[in-house]
Amino acid sequence: MSLVGDAADAPSAAARSRSLRLSNLTKEFAAFTAVKELDLEVPQGSFFALLGPSGCGKTTTLRMVAGLETPSSGTIHLGDTEVTYEKPYKRPVNTVFQNYALFPHLDVAENVAFGLKRRGVSNVKQQVGEMLELVELSSQAGKKPAQLSGGQQQRVALARALINKPEVLLLDEPLGALDLKLRRSMQLELKRIQTEVGITFVHVTHDQEEAMTMADTIAVMNAGEIEQMGAPDELYENPRTTFVANFLGQSNLIEADIQGRENGQVEVRVQGARASVPGDRAHSDSGSGWLGIRPEKVLIAQTGEPIDAPGDVITGGHVTDVSFVGVSTQYTVKMQWGQELMVFEQNTGSRAMLPVGTQVDVSWHPEYAFLLDASQDVSAGIEED
Repeated sequence: MSLVGDAADAPSAAARSRSLRLSNLTKEFAAFTAVKELDLEVPQGSFFALLGPSGCGKTTTLRMVAGLETPSSGTIHLGDTEVTYEKPYKRPVNTVFQNYALFPHLDVAENVAFGLKRRGVSNVKQQVGEMLELVELSSQAGKKPAQLSGGQQQRVALARALINKPEVLLLDEPLGALDLKLRRSMQLELKRIQTEVGITFVHVTHDQEEAMTMADTIAVMNAGEIEQMGAPDELYENPRTTFVANFLGQSNLIEADIQGRENGQVEVRVQGARASVPGDRAHSDSGSGWLGIRPEKVLIAQTGEPIDAPGDVITGGHVTDVSFVGVSTQYTVKMQWGQELMVFEQNTGSRAMLPVGTQVDVSWHPEYAFLLDASQDVSAGIEED
């Protein structure tokens, strides 16, 4: 593909390190501050996701990078070049929006060629052909957007943006209009295309699965600030705040009394039972804390029966709800102190489903637990239906 070749051959050594840097970036509106002193760096060639609920500031951040919003303070750099106040058309940045914004009177090839023709670029037909091949739409070149599926329209919008060879491609909820099955297939397509072209993708989404499927790095935003940033598995397995623990998947957060550190572990007492947390997953050292464990990491067995490979055990629960979801059975277990825990058990066929009312014990391996400061809101990050 010429896009891949040009991107690899043209830049100098300095250009190859042109990361996107936001420094102390703030955006204030009349009634509120949408983005608060944001600092982050997106390495060149990476797939980066800004993840958070509606109103957290992620789209405002994207619009500032695109030049569609002017920051109240702070700077935006691409490598050593500051672009904070550059006009949108002067930035080496393109945006793909949720509504695609295709021209209905132009066919697919004409939509993709639009930007090149406006700039008077030569050899447009060859570049359009290569781009349509990249997004697997060569056979649809002569069709109008209305004749395409939602996923095909999304790929046309992507091709139209990529053909301009931006340094950074911004994606603003690009899959939000697609149904679930198509959205999942397009997640894989987007990742394939990003890997092939090697351009920096910055993807804004509220969908946790979408971010975790595609991104190399995720920044979880809340109320205009970054709660935590890192690789998807790092954020999921070792959240540092209750917001991240609840927003990125689901978590059981149980009140615990912290006993202290010993041999690289933090020992706690949970409703009369002892438990431990690895030192690098414990983000509080004294007083009270929230002991966290993901539902799929919790083991469950009927009271009196052995738990497979038990770890820290809490007894005295009973099943209050059972949901069969194909690959797993999801249990709600009410414990003796009144809290309901979620347990997701893979359906291996090793035993029958436990019915509502069954008396059960629960357990988890200490290495899967995490510990958060009790001063944090235990319900932060939980999205209401």
